[in-house]
Amino acid sequence: MTEPVHPGSPSSLSEALTAWPGAVTLLTIADGRDDVGTTVSAFCPVSMDPPLVLASLSAESYPAEMLGRLALFAVTLLASGQRILAGRFAAAGRPGARLLLEGVPHRRGERSGALIPAGGLAAFECEVTQRVPAGDHVLLVAEVLAVPYVAESGDPLIRFRGAYLPAR
Repeated sequence: MTEPVHPGSPSSLSEALTAWPGAVTLLTIADGRDDVGTTVSAFCPVSMDPPLVLASLSAESYPAEMLGRLALFAVTLLASGQRILAGRFAAAGRPGARLLLEGVPHRRGERSGALIPAGGLAAFECEVTQRVPAGDHVLLVAEVLAVPYVAESGDPLIRFRGAYLPAR
């Protein structure tokens, strides 16, 4: 039996939260000079009318800084075969999104201008409507402006206990 988790202990809380399986998404932003992207596992639908989603980013991250001054971004729901892509966008000190997507089929979103890789389960183009500070993160509530594609089939990429797993 393991020791009880004490909410005041960040390492215990972090370890306990790895037991929560989460779908892995790729959030990308274009600002005219650069393309930035990050792997995000805290993404969820909020409302169908109006069409809203929520993404959680580390408040100190460059993508959060960019979305503090820009409003448009894209999110791709990654498929189980996209582990390498998720890892590239999760690595510390990563280069720009264009380099990370080199050799991966992708396109620019018509509404967001953000890079959208092919092969995911679905992609969304979004506009931030609310930024909510939440501890060491910022919650971005965003209106879905477009759905560039939805795959007819496929399994999601899941993050569980610190590793990427296929859904089955």
